Amino acid sequence: MVPLQADALAGSLSQPVVRLVLAAVLGLFLGLEREWSQKTAGIRTFSLTSLVAAVFTLFALQTRFGEALLAVGGVLVIVQGVLLAVRGLRRDREDESLSLTTSVSLMAAYGVGALVAAGYVLEGVTVAFVSSALLVLKRELHSFAGDLSREELRSMIEFAILAFVVYPLLPAGSQTVLGITFEPRVAWLMVVTVAGIGIVNYALVRTYGGRGIAVTGFLGGLASSTAVVGTMLDYVRDQSTGASYAVAAVLLANAAMAVRNLAIAVAFTVGHDGPMLTGVFVPLGLLVLGSFAVAGLTADWTEHVDVDLESPFSLKNALAFGSVFLFILAGSSVAQAQLGTAGLYITAFVSGLVSSAGATTSAVLLYRAGSIGEEAAVVAILLATAASVAVKAGLALAGPPGFGRRVAGWSATLLVVAGGATVVLAIV
Repeated sequence: MVPLQADALAGSLSQPVVRLVLAAVLGLFLGLEREWSQKTAGIRTFSLTSLVAAVFTLFALQTRFGEALLAVGGVLVIVQGVLLAVRGLRRDREDESLSLTTSVSLMAAYGVGALVAAGYVLEGVTVAFVSSALLVLKRELHSFAGDLSREELRSMIEFAILAFVVYPLLPAGSQTVLGITFEPRVAWLMVVTVAGIGIVNYALVRTYGGRGIAVTGFLGGLASSTAVVGTMLDYVRDQSTGASYAVAAVLLANAAMAVRNLAIAVAFTVGHDGPMLTGVFVPLGLLVLGSFAVAGLTADWTEHVDVDLESPFSLKNALAFGSVFLFILAGSSVAQAQLGTAGLYITAFVSGLVSSAGATTSAVLLYRAGSIGEEAAVVAILLATAASVAVKAGLALAGPPGFGRRVAGWSATLLVVAGGATVVLAIV
């Protein structure tokens, strides 16, 4: 049924009428924030802008006259944007900024309509959603950018340059270095992805950290789960009555770590020659859902605890993770060559004690290179995740007895449930 549904959806999107309607809807979606902010250009203007772009694009696909119309339409949108900007210049600075944003948003709406009509539906939807997110998160983005230190800004720019300049310079396809077969570009992309997750969640914690233990624990866990555990240890030592909040935060940090590993396993095996690593879905999903369930039942999620995170805007941090990752990759390859699958599993568990992300990315790379099979990759990822959970439980045991026992007990229970599900699926 799924292929038939996919074919039906693709067939519908190929119809010009459907593309016109979709373009108008996406333009309407883009205009929602502008309408809510009571700007001159709102829902109707944005929707019509995308619709006109789609109409002109359909004409352009059929006739040269349509190409001229498309170009003229683009020029008119630009002119309209300039007029809005000039209007803003006559008012205070805040109106000027908002007028400039509206002007650029109209151009984005025109581009969305053209993309959808030309058949680039996914690209058009992506532009619409990203643009809308940028409009809605205006205050948060301004606040975060304004709070950056000079060192953080410089490090962030250096990291961006390194990420985007190094990638195209690396050789494409599989390469064999010191007997280890892997894809350099994919490996570097994984390093950048893990570092990027930490950076994004550092920004989110700084912006929304005061919203409660659920936000702080989960987002802090994506940025640095070890930092969450350290903060909770200090917290329960100062306030013994807050043990339930601290336990919830650690469990949510475990959930965040499992989500990250699941995302890496899925994102970097989609479209691969072999099957996607779907075997991690159920066990990691149970670990995530179980952690949220326990945290929700045992603690008040509105409790506020500040997590002291180190800024991830550092080339040193990114390169340090890359070094650990390459070390784990080399160790996994050697262990697997010498001891077979058992060696891979041992290395994955030991590596997970240090970095479950590094162990997960290594397993995915070895799987993509054909060095290990699907089942071995899944088990290695699950072992690395279990090792990371065990480390946090061990660290928690160094704190007050009640806190440590509860973290260790719930962690063990959730690991048993996830492990049991893995065994059942293997038998079935």
